[in-house]
Amino acid sequence: MGKKKPPPPLPAPLGGLVDAHTHLDGCRARTPEDVRALVDRAASVGVERVVTVACDLEQARYVIEASRWDDRVYAAVALHPTDAHQLELGGAPEELERLAADPRCVAIGETGLDWYWLDKREDVATPEQQHRAFGWHIDLAKRLDKPLMIHNREADADILADLERFGAPETVIFHCFSGDAEMARECVDRGYVLSFSGTVTFSNAAELQEAARLVPDDQFLVETDAPYLTPHPFRGTPNESYCIPYTARFLAELRGTTPERIAASTTATAERVFGPRF
Repeated sequence: MGKKKPPPPLPAPLGGLVDAHTHLDGCRARTPEDVRALVDRAASVGVERVVTVACDLEQARYVIEASRWDDRVYAAVALHPTDAHQLELGGAPEELERLAADPRCVAIGETGLDWYWLDKREDVATPEQQHRAFGWHIDLAKRLDKPLMIHNREADADILADLERFGAPETVIFHCFSGDAEMARECVDRGYVLSFSGTVTFSNAAELQEAARLVPDDQFLVETDAPYLTPHPFRGTPNESYCIPYTARFLAELRGTTPERIAASTTATAERVFGPRF
């Protein structure tokens, strides 16, 4: 076996940033001390707040707990579409709603549709279960007046159709946006917010980069989706919230602006979409 790759070095600081989507448990931040150390590293390079996101019931409990361990940590609660069948467990809808209503929860996510894994894993929720759970989460977001944070993998048309069918909440965030310029324009026209991760920096991401150029300043966010999707040139190494400045600087060059403007605009968008408690 090859050696485990070391994490990226700390980037030069860029003040006022937000990591709009991360998974602290995936970064092995399992205790209050772990979480504090992780957000201290992020703060040392200007990443002032993070949103840690649930994919299943166990993680939903964790993200609320983690958000209470440090004031710089906020939570998002939902079932990932591949785990949508957990909604059918006894008491699951009631527990998810209770957790999502917590003041430290600033979004309902990540939810949506994922067709990529359907024929690759046996434990994945069926399309019917995913559609049903997505509709339930959309309704929850509207009832709690919280933004909907979407996971979309190879399901562009069906995601947009479900948002029409169920009635989109006031604020919709496409986490780790991976579409092309046409999809980006459709989302922008509908008023949705697009969140860009380290994937936008990849050398094979020309269509995504074209999409990132056209999104208005007040409709995009930056995220890590850590521990995944570490930005170039550190792809394949462990990702963490402190890596946000790498993506922000890449987006600044891509969009013909300054890193400071990217930090200011994405943070203003985060504060608007995540609400007054953020």
